[in-house]
Amino acid sequence: MLTNCRALGLGGSVLLAAGGLAAGALPAQVPFGLTILRRHPGWGIVVAYAGLVLLIAAWWRLGHLVRGDGRDDGGGDGKSAKPTPKQLMITLAIWSAPLLLAPPLFSRDVYSYLAQGAMVGAGLDVYEHGPAYYGGPVAAEVPAIWQHTPTPYGPFFLLVATGVAAAAGAHLAAGVLGMRLVAVLGVVLLTAALPSLARRCGVDPAAALWLGALNPLVLAHLVAGAHNDAIMVGLLVAGLAAAVARHPAVGAALIALAALVKAPAVVAIFFVASIWAEQATGRWRRVRTMLYAAAVAAATTVVITAVAGTGYGWVRALNTPVSTGNWSPTSLLGRATGAILGTAHAVPMWHWIGLGAAVVAGAILWLRRTHLGPVYAVGLGLGAIVLFGPALRPWYLLWGLVPLAAAAPDGRVRKVAAVACAALAMVVLPSGFAFGAEQVAQAVFGCVLAAALAAALLTPSRVPVVAQ
Repeated sequence: MLTNCRALGLGGSVLLAAGGLAAGALPAQVPFGLTILRRHPGWGIVVAYAGLVLLIAAWWRLGHLVRGDGRDDGGGDGKSAKPTPKQLMITLAIWSAPLLLAPPLFSRDVYSYLAQGAMVGAGLDVYEHGPAYYGGPVAAEVPAIWQHTPTPYGPFFLLVATGVAAAAGAHLAAGVLGMRLVAVLGVVLLTAALPSLARRCGVDPAAALWLGALNPLVLAHLVAGAHNDAIMVGLLVAGLAAAVARHPAVGAALIALAALVKAPAVVAIFFVASIWAEQATGRWRRVRTMLYAAAVAAATTVVITAVAGTGYGWVRALNTPVSTGNWSPTSLLGRATGAILGTAHAVPMWHWIGLGAAVVAGAILWLRRTHLGPVYAVGLGLGAIVLFGPALRPWYLLWGLVPLAAAAPDGRVRKVAAVACAALAMVVLPSGFAFGAEQVAQAVFGCVLAAALAAALLTPSRVPVVAQ
């Protein structure tokens, strides 16, 4: 049965990559052969969504095997063997392989990363200017809404992006491949750290890998989309794993690096300090370990910011505005309230309410960290930031999901997280742009075709047993 799941998921990845050749987030200038394919974006959407559904079906069926409730695969004992963590890592590599050379999918952010790296390399302040200030063919690929927007990313990520942009030079395809390889390294890091973290949290490592590493959001948005969230989450999980393995100083440094990619990861520093306190002895150990963790994080920040040469403008850039059409709960409530009351201040008001709600949720989790466990509390805390924050993208769910995969007990939280992964993987077009009615119809057509195929392939044959 594991072989069947691998084959079905591989087929889904191949179709997803193939559909991306016609409907992905391709640059304006593409080789001649791809230009022909781009004349048929509708069929690209059909093929890509068919592949995505096959990938989700394979992942969901694999979950049954991981939980040990699979059907007999021929061994005669009525059960399928549970996959080992090593087998799951191999499965992830198989499913990821077709996506490595595919065009960017579900987002055009990778072009922003390259433009910002090129700007830093040219000595420009990316915390003051958007890609339009730099110009050139790479900046031209950035969506218009972000052309004049300063970057919200921290200096560690800009250091990486600058290196990739310098190595790629004027070769856009090489730059995209370089940023994807960076994202893959982040996925490799979280995949390597997740099993040991799960064991120390009392969770089956295979179940943690299934939910946290093989899920469709990782494949579609971290691997295919090359999002820098892969680096953030990989460093976050590695930091938590180091902390619970009695290396809290290393954990604090790694989590500081994660926060220097995307700031929300900084909340984990407080919980690393809590882990550190449980491992320490003597008076005032909670105060001392909080100061230790803060000192390590501060030193890491100073060193990385100095090496990157970007200064501390990233603190100010945390206020970078979100898109006006963002569909986070607070943005939706703000737009609805503004339409009813006829005021332009409703959206900012709801964003502040959301920030307050996230702070309250974090405080409650901090007070209950001993009962919940610090890693579980980190996952819930980052989930609260995503839910109540001003911006929401499907891949943001991974901030909290991966720690939850390592620490959440079996039950409702894991089930809800799995369903959310499957559902949110479907809500973005391969091009990264918004749906229209025609694109919805094409996507639904692809989903129906793939669902019928998956049902036929995954339904076990009913061979009657003849009594002897």
